[in-house]
Amino acid sequence: MADIKTKDAVKGTIKTIDKAAIAGQRMKQAYVQTKEKAEHSTHAQENSAEEYAADRVEGGIDRVTHEVAYQFNKQGRKGVETTRQNISKAKDGIRQFKEKRAAENLKRQTTGNKPTDTPKTHTARNKGIKAAEQTQKTVKQSARSSGKKTIKTVGKGSAKTAQKTVKTAEQTAKTSIKTTKQAAKAAQKTAQATAKAAQRAAQAAKATAKAAATGIKVAVKATIAAVKAIIAATKALIAAIAAGGWIAVVVIIVICLIALLLGSVFGIFFSGEDSGTGMSMQTVVQEINTEYDTKLQAEKDAVSYDVLEMSGSRAVWKDVLAVYAVKTNTDQDNPQEVATMDNSKKQILTDIFWEMNQISSRTESKTETQITETDDGHGNIVQTETTVTHTYLYITVSHKTVDEMAAQYGFNQEQKDYLAELLKDENNSLWSAVLYGISYSSDQIVTVALSQVGNVGGEPYWSWYGFNSRVEWCATFVSWCANECGYIETGVIPKFAGCVNGVQWFKDRGQWLDGSAEPVPGMIIFFDWDSDGESDHVGIVEKVENGIVYTVEGNSGDSCRINQYSVGNYQILGYGVPQY
Repeated sequence: MADIKTKDAVKGTIKTIDKAAIAGQRMKQAYVQTKEKAEHSTHAQENSAEEYAADRVEGGIDRVTHEVAYQFNKQGRKGVETTRQNISKAKDGIRQFKEKRAAENLKRQTTGNKPTDTPKTHTARNKGIKAAEQTQKTVKQSARSSGKKTIKTVGKGSAKTAQKTVKTAEQTAKTSIKTTKQAAKAAQKTAQATAKAAQRAAQAAKATAKAAATGIKVAVKATIAAVKAIIAATKALIAAIAAGGWIAVVVIIVICLIALLLGSVFGIFFSGEDSGTGMSMQTVVQEINTEYDTKLQAEKDAVSYDVLEMSGSRAVWKDVLAVYAVKTNTDQDNPQEVATMDNSKKQILTDIFWEMNQISSRTESKTETQITETDDGHGNIVQTETTVTHTYLYITVSHKTVDEMAAQYGFNQEQKDYLAELLKDENNSLWSAVLYGISYSSDQIVTVALSQVGNVGGEPYWSWYGFNSRVEWCATFVSWCANECGYIETGVIPKFAGCVNGVQWFKDRGQWLDGSAEPVPGMIIFFDWDSDGESDHVGIVEKVENGIVYTVEGNSGDSCRINQYSVGNYQILGYGVPQY
């Protein structure tokens, strides 16, 4: 009967263990499901502020549930583990008891079913039985105790805790959703305001980028404008410095600006004044022009000729000086300022001039048949044919362009940009001041005419007019200069190739002064070499100083030259007065 009771106790204990194991398994499944829900909630797509808040609340609930399941499972596992240990001990005791009983039965069978127990063996058996009974009681008590503790701990404590936690989580969720909705509305308003601000910032950035794309050009243009303003105002300010006060401060500021400009390529616009060396750009240019004329004359004197034909033209001084300014000021080995002139800089300028201009000549003998007509004394005309050999001297002047010089000197893009800025037409008045001391800018035709001084043969002018070969080109030169200024198109100056026609045009419009008048720059001067009342030559008045009229004339010795006459000279027929 003792064996049967022990088995029943063991079965009861096993049932208790199974129930505890099933409870633990269910808690484990609940934990896994809760974890999966939490993972799905973590990776959910949140398309709005409300969804974000709901997901966060759901995640909080899941975390609470997980904690409840974890605590419940932990307590269950602890009870089950204790029960399993007790069952293992009980099974060991029962197994030992059965082994001993089986050994005793086997011994009785071999000894005639008589007990052979000695007092010692009987005592051991009794101790084993008592130990088994004691183990049985221990198993029952452990199973009951573990089951009650597990059920009590897990069922009551964890369930209540979980219920409270769930309620708290629900309240927290409601509060969070309400708070999140308010935050979402505020965030939406903030986002709208931010978007508008970003749009305005983008527009501003676009405008800034566009301005930056032309930064270099704008900077150079601003420098040019500053140069013009400074040059125009410097003399007046220096004259007013004696007055003191704030004018002196302005002068100091202007002087500082001038100091900055003097060190750049734009310092060339200040080179028209003598800087204390006894040289200025004007005097150096005149010396080089004289050298140029001397070489032309040397070509003529080198051979004996019957006919002289000259063609081509030299580079205008504006181009020469622009190349000089950039090359000298930006030289990597020896950069120099170009606002002043000295012997070393004069040599640099002279070298550049002759690198840009070349004079070549050749002679050719031509045999021609000439017909001469004579009177035989009886009123009859007699024609006589003779063969004559003439020697022709051809002189050609050629020059390189600014672009060709930039390529020859290996100018980089920055240096090329400087050249382009210096040579803009809007700077012609500055060049006139540098080259010829002209301080006004209204008479553009004078500036254009001065830029052509040194041209030989006049091909650019008579070919522009429409002639296929050389003609007497003084009038076409004046017309070409007027056209460059837009004066022909606006009707300020006529397009004419004959001096007589030009005189008539001005007289017909009442825009005529006789030769005794004192002209002003920009007037058209007409000459009468033969004193027959008809014009033989025409030019442009450059300036009038100390009773001397300075002119720029085309076809003066087959070249463009500056000449001078006294006011009222008998060779001056009169002046056309354009209405500029």
